Amino acid sequence: RVMKELGVEKLILTNAAGGMNPEFNVGDIMIIEDHINLLPNPLIGKNDDRLGIRFPAMNKAYSETLIEKAKEVAKENNIELRKGVYLGNTGPSFETPAEYKFYHKIGADCVGMSTVPEVIVAVHSGLEVFAMSLVSNVFKDEVRAEATMEEVLEAGKKAENKMMLIFEKLIERI
Repeated sequence: RVMKELGVEKLILTNAAGGMNPEFNVGDIMIIEDHINLLPNPLIGKNDDRLGIRFPAMNKAYSETLIEKAKEVAKENNIELRKGVYLGNTGPSFETPAEYKFYHKIGADCVGMSTVPEVIVAVHSGLEVFAMSLVSNVFKDEVRAEATMEEVLEAGKKAENKMMLIFEKLIERI
């Protein structure tokens, strides 16, 4: 809300997320095209109409224009991008194997503990939103490896330059 008051019109977000799409690998970058919210909705309570309408539509929460520009940047720089659905949940624990399977079954490709509330408030405020997830660990039922914070940080280091390049070039185009 502060960003909106400061004149911000576009919000670009990133996160680290656990992957459950079997085609994903650690270090992949996924453009978020949609989300599933399992967090408390930040708009619960009395609405202040000065901040946004009571029931904002979420069917186009992520800007198709910004998604296309990011895809162009990635293609021009030989960066492979994934696209998919991000699921936000409360954490602060990593998911169980049953949760990973359930989330994928209901349509999620990645899961994390952030981003969705920020997107909801941004859309409510009238901001244009773009978001990407760094796939920091991947659930594979046959492996059952434990997700660790060290794994998340290591994946971040490996993908940092690619993500920064996409953001820098995307910002240049807007």
